[in-house]
Amino acid sequence: MDRVMGVMFDMDNTLLASRIDYAGMKAAAHRYLAERGVLPAALDLSAHTTGTLIAEAMATGRMREDWIRGVWDVVTDREMAGMRDAKLEPGATELLEALSGTVLLAVVTNNSRAAAEEALGRNGILHRFDCVVAREDMAALKPSPDGFLKVLERYPHIPKEAWIAVGDSWIDGKAASAAGIRFVACRSDLDGLKRKGVSPAAALADLRDLPAVVRFSR
Repeated sequence: MDRVMGVMFDMDNTLLASRIDYAGMKAAAHRYLAERGVLPAALDLSAHTTGTLIAEAMATGRMREDWIRGVWDVVTDREMAGMRDAKLEPGATELLEALSGTVLLAVVTNNSRAAAEEALGRNGILHRFDCVVAREDMAALKPSPDGFLKVLERYPHIPKEAWIAVGDSWIDGKAASAAGIRFVACRSDLDGLKRKGVSPAAALADLRDLPAVVRFSR
């Protein structure tokens, strides 16, 4: 793999062992929107992430400002609860210590900034990152590439070919591909990624394996 000057990490289940109930969060967001008549009560939730569900609601043109705030409050409450006791994934501390000061490090997460910074700070790794891009910073959530593009815009001196994105899910891989960034899957369901059309440049069983498959240079 060509030399890498920057790494964009997903947060949940990549750096932190998240306890967020994603299915429950999506169902709660759908219930909030259906009760207000924005989305139908009978909707195939399996075809959606929470982000795409809310995006579909926004596309109807029927979302009031207080409803937008309300549905995101529902999501944030679930995130904060799920991240309250989240611990670091194995190898996260060692990898970040090894890379810190060598390459640029970023977090790109669909979580709220409050949930992300609280969890990263409590686990003692927030200071390792040059930037954190949370959902408040994005026009659209992953699998949209917007979060990754925000990082590229912030560091224009580093070409996109010199970045990698590390994550566990298909939405990370889709977003990275759309941004033109190589994707490294970590502890991922590779068959599941394939079904979603995601082909990672490399796959890791442990974060500590990253330096073995990537050449780092700032």
